[in-house]
Amino acid sequence: MTINLAPLQTRLIQLPRSTKRAIALGADFAATALALAISVALVLSDRARDHVPLVYLAIAPLTAIPVFVKFGLYRAVIRYIGKKALAAVVAGVSISVGLLAVIDALSDAIRLPAAVFAIYWSFALIYVAGSRFIARLALNREQPNGARVAVYGAGKAGALLASALRNAPEFNPVAFVDDDEGMVGSSIGGLQVFAVTDLPHLAERLGVSEVLLAIPSASRRRRREILTSLEGLGLRVRITPDLSEIAAGRVEVGELREVQASDLLGRDAVMPHEGLVRARVDGKVVLVTGAGGSIGSELCRQIAQLRPRRLVLVDQSEPALYRVERELQGSAKESGSLLEITAILGNAADRFRMREVFETFAVQTVYHAAAYKHVPIVEENAIAGIANNAMATWRVAEAAREAEVETFVLISTDKAVNPTSVMGATKRLAELILQALHAERCAMRCCIVRFGNVLESSGSVVPLFREQIAVGGPVTVTHPDIIRYFMTIEEAASVVIQASALATGGEVFLLDMGEPVRIRDLAIRMIHLSGLSVRDADNPDGDIEIQYTGLRPAEKLKEELLVSPNSVRTQHPMIMRALEAFTPWDPLRRTLLEIDEALRVSDVRRAIDLLSKAVPEYAPGPSAGDVVARERAGTVRLSVRSRARDADPQAPRVRTPS
Repeated sequence: MTINLAPLQTRLIQLPRSTKRAIALGADFAATALALAISVALVLSDRARDHVPLVYLAIAPLTAIPVFVKFGLYRAVIRYIGKKALAAVVAGVSISVGLLAVIDALSDAIRLPAAVFAIYWSFALIYVAGSRFIARLALNREQPNGARVAVYGAGKAGALLASALRNAPEFNPVAFVDDDEGMVGSSIGGLQVFAVTDLPHLAERLGVSEVLLAIPSASRRRRREILTSLEGLGLRVRITPDLSEIAAGRVEVGELREVQASDLLGRDAVMPHEGLVRARVDGKVVLVTGAGGSIGSELCRQIAQLRPRRLVLVDQSEPALYRVERELQGSAKESGSLLEITAILGNAADRFRMREVFETFAVQTVYHAAAYKHVPIVEENAIAGIANNAMATWRVAEAAREAEVETFVLISTDKAVNPTSVMGATKRLAELILQALHAERCAMRCCIVRFGNVLESSGSVVPLFREQIAVGGPVTVTHPDIIRYFMTIEEAASVVIQASALATGGEVFLLDMGEPVRIRDLAIRMIHLSGLSVRDADNPDGDIEIQYTGLRPAEKLKEELLVSPNSVRTQHPMIMRALEAFTPWDPLRRTLLEIDEALRVSDVRRAIDLLSKAVPEYAPGPSAGDVVARERAGTVRLSVRSRARDADPQAPRVRTPS
């Protein structure tokens, strides 16, 4: 019969520290007294024992326990007790035995033989050290209810992780795996190291259901290779947080994160160039529009670390502005930074307000991240999309030029290249505005930074896939052949900051983003690395089905990064400068004024036609329009028919196509 000691173990671990210390102190008092009594009994005869004062049984613990206290033995956490504690025990017992011998020598009672002190020293040492290490083993005993996991990586990080996991009830480490053949067969902390190829065997024989990657220093490329080798094993894969974060108390071992899309990218992160990173930020007043958004907030985080004189946050969303300001203020306080952070609630399209802001705070560098970016939503809200993405860029750039801002950086998108959507066309028009402004003898340094999809941003496919997998699917993909370029939010912000340092004016910068990713393959990998399988015609008993929903309105199968094939390398090895034609300012400005008038009267069709005139490569599709205008047109038609029926009740009810 097996006795389940887990409830008792848990109860002991959860006791208050003061109670645990009291228990240890009481046990030590009784045990040291008993150790001396046994030593006396083993050495002295019955008659000699009668002359040993009983007070000696109290003197033994009264000399030992103060020494143990002095050496910090009662401050040590038994579950983590190690070699240093053993040294303290040896020193403490030795000193207490010496004190007892001195007291015995000064007393008038019987002199105890040296053998009594030697045996007492041995018994006390065995008890005090042994009891603590036995307690450590008992308290760290494997939890039968935890997931049986294998730790990938038998190095220092893996060993520390496995040790810490023994105290996490949700995990039960049973083995290490490592691709270093020299490590295979060895034992670390009582766990054997196996080869990676042994994982199917471990899953079957030891019941391993998860693999925890303890490789914090591995490059993204190496991490992807490892994840690829683990696909198809039916094991859930999670990645450990950085050990420095665990040690600092920012995260706990139990906060293992799921595999993220950034882990699946084959390209290593773009390393920042120190000189470029600081050029437009260090010691300057920097303003970020759209500061509460995905890219804007990450820009603010990175800029705050680069010693600007002041960081001005602009956003029209009060909750988003509040969140990013609170986060930055907290980080500045924690690091002791004297950075001035100013949050301004407002719309970047308000030219006069923005000019007032630029002049009041003497802004030197502007990162314009404010934009609507969700293709289907902007496609059905063309009035708002054109106003926010293109016209607001015009107004904020004009305001910056009038306020003599030094550098203006527009964050753009690959959807601006040969656009098929309103969103892409508005971002391309925003690019043309900055290029034309710079060419119009503008002292302000204008540049554009263009990149692909940003992982983990709002609306990104990755969080959606994760949510769909968590609820059992299905995972929805628009088309089996759709591909995208990807980069992380951190990379995107870093590239924007570095590219701004390369600008002389009018450039379009873009990142060498490597090979594009097939969205279907990304979905399959995320399913596999969650320990699940894809359900399809070849595997009808699989866990998660992938459903293809069809391309959304104006969506491309493949995005591009260049308008023309002409591009040149910059001093940063992974940032290129595109050489692209643009419309001169005077004709472009006339078109902008016409668009402005169309927006003012909500003439959506004319606004879209003018947008296609300004961006010749854009041909509006049938989905481009405005949901409000369509609804109003439908209401008007219904109202006209209703009035006609009221005038002639016998009139036939003709159905018109929607």
